[in-house]
Amino acid sequence: MKRFAMLVASLALTSAAGAFAAGRGRAPDAAPDETVYLPSADGQTELVGYLFKPGGPGPHPAVVMQHGRAGPYSSNVNAGCTTVARDRRSPCDARTLSRRHLLWGHYWAGRGYLALLVDSFGPRGKAQGFGRGTHDDPARDSVNERTVRPQDAIGALRWLRGRSDVDGQRVLLQGWSNGASTVLNTVADGPALRAAWADTAPFRAAVALYPGCGPTAVTERRYATAVPLLVLLGDADEEVSPDVCARLLAGAAERGQATVRRYPGASHDFDDPGRQGNPANAAARQAAFEEVERLVGQALGR
Repeated sequence: MKRFAMLVASLALTSAAGAFAAGRGRAPDAAPDETVYLPSADGQTELVGYLFKPGGPGPHPAVVMQHGRAGPYSSNVNAGCTTVARDRRSPCDARTLSRRHLLWGHYWAGRGYLALLVDSFGPRGKAQGFGRGTHDDPARDSVNERTVRPQDAIGALRWLRGRSDVDGQRVLLQGWSNGASTVLNTVADGPALRAAWADTAPFRAAVALYPGCGPTAVTERRYATAVPLLVLLGDADEEVSPDVCARLLAGAAERGQATVRRYPGASHDFDDPGRQGNPANAAARQAAFEEVERLVGQALGR
């Protein structure tokens, strides 16, 4: 009976995401509304972004989405990808985004947000992403989550604030795995990125799903943040340690800066549509959507 209830809840969530997309005249697995190009705050990289647009003229709240180490594209095609850029043809594009990113993009747009999924890897010749256990691969240095990808998040925030259809004071940051570590580094209250924030007000709130939290992933070891932070962890994560994250974030949680949730039996990628055969993942995904709703309600008053 418990397994059946979890399955029903999971199907309800998937149906809800589909309903949000359908409400905008889109299928739940439809490509995003627009491909855009925007500058990273590193001053040299033109990023590729995918926009999921809500109905109406706005201005809308917005969310910047940061993909994980596998990149933003489906595993069915990304092995054949290298560079994704304005002037290059590639099998990796808006039509071949992964189901997880489509799910969340339509989820946000269906709730009135303009969602921007940023490809940090393709513009730097790493569109194929990286496999599990490759964190020490030197090839990842040029797209690392400590100093490189936070510049992309800041660039995306500045770009969104230049749009007339975006409420620039209500922009969230969300990331998965390597992208979630990027989130932690981007909103950390420490010396590493203070210079980058000198002329930019920070994100309103942030969500990190199953980040790596070790010293090679997160720069600040006495972690603090000035924005509301939600961190969602699977207790059965086979790729990163939820215990390491819990220890890193304990002080921020005690100070009320961060909310940390651990889901029993849930694995890495627990929200991925392809991993819902595990009832614990289905339950964790449902809980994650509920936690995000709470964060949005508290941070944005929605």
